Amino acid sequence: MTILVKIFGNLRNKIEGSNVSGALPLNMHIESDGIETISDILKKYAIKGEETSHLFVNGTYSGFNKKIKDGDRVGLFPKNMSLLYKWYFTRNEDE
Repeated sequence: MTILVKIFGNLRNKIEGSNVSGALPLNMHIESDGIETISDILKKYAIKGEETSHLFVNGTYSGFNKKIKDGDRVGLFPKNMSLLYKWYFTRNEDE
């Protein structure tokens, strides 16, 4: 069971051994075992919440507590790539 995690911008530097240049995201297929929310993915790679600006699950603007399941696509964007989403869209969050 896997999750596709796309990591953008300077967050790619947090991933040991990543070698992506330019504007391409780092695409990783990770095992979903032990991953329940976006926060779990951030913890796995020592990414602090305040280092991120926007988080997406299957193309939907999401929050830290959004539940993740097998086959999901997760996008992680750093602060320096922030978008206007927070003013126009509500975060999809699971309690």
